[in-house]
Amino acid sequence: MTPTTPLALASCLLLTTAQSACAETGAPWTLNLYFENDLFSETDQDYTNGVRASWVSPNVNDYLNDERLPSWVRGITPYLPLFDPSDKNSTQLQRNVVISVGQQIYTPQDIDRTTIDPNDRPYAAWLYTGLAYHSRTKNRMNTAEINLGIVGPLAFGQEAQDFIHDIRGFEKFKGWDNQLKNEPGLQLVYEHKNRIIRGQFSPFFEYDTIIHGGGSLGNVATYLNAGAEVRFGWNLPQDFGTSALRSGGDNSAPGLGDGRYQRGSRNHNLGVHAFISMDGRWVVQDIFLDGNTFRDSHSIDKEHLVGETAFGIAALYHGWKISFAQVHRSREFKTQDEGHAFGSLSVSYSYSI
Repeated sequence: MTPTTPLALASCLLLTTAQSACAETGAPWTLNLYFENDLFSETDQDYTNGVRASWVSPNVNDYLNDERLPSWVRGITPYLPLFDPSDKNSTQLQRNVVISVGQQIYTPQDIDRTTIDPNDRPYAAWLYTGLAYHSRTKNRMNTAEINLGIVGPLAFGQEAQDFIHDIRGFEKFKGWDNQLKNEPGLQLVYEHKNRIIRGQFSPFFEYDTIIHGGGSLGNVATYLNAGAEVRFGWNLPQDFGTSALRSGGDNSAPGLGDGRYQRGSRNHNLGVHAFISMDGRWVVQDIFLDGNTFRDSHSIDKEHLVGETAFGIAALYHGWKISFAQVHRSREFKTQDEGHAFGSLSVSYSYSI
């Protein structure tokens, strides 16, 4: 039995318990699918592909003491209020569990080079599974997340990229023999989000501003980050925005007042909005640039301050939320010629069982 098995079993049992109880209320589950690729920017380098699927439970607030759960899980319950956001404007507390699986792929610029380029980033891939806990009120949300996975050939980055290039008839990268070596990855993440502004110019045109701040600790990535998102349009969802694929960024589960939350209102839920988001990081550790932690490998001098901006549009239709953003990231390492751009597509579906 792997170290993550008890945690995964407890999570699945918690979700199953919530599932049986929520079937009567119509409270939704939410499936989020993410796809990011620099093909949208007509490049094939740096952060070149990312995929993730995440499954967000309904509100599990009432089921944490269920006797079917292991005693150690019920023993954690008294400590959960430590993660609850303080919000004097809302007494509604919602708790969600999120299970995710994903992969990220990174390549240098020169597709034909078979040897290490000392002036470019390493070949690398990251395959992981994650467990997150969301505690939220109407305008604030705290996220605690743990990601466990593997960096290196066992992350199957070359196989995934070659498969896509075969389908599309693209030339394959020739330097994957130089990728980072196999290394288990651990990432602990905390992030706080706060909707500080919400208003409307008319019944059909709303706006809000959501700020966030947090950090990550682990051999995969150690950083502090902060940013904001501004949304404006018709029928803004009661969630916490649309972020590019980053740890702690799962925001699309509907709040208790969202049109997607109750089965009866879901079929009448329509809306569209645009958004602009920004995120800045102070980076201490990035395994995809610093190389393997315990073994010699290709590495490159990184930039410690990295910024990211995104411009996009999102649409709501019944239980669906679909968004697309063009993301621009500043230089991540010293010898990088310029920043990098990629497209970020996400599809969320809220449904009742």
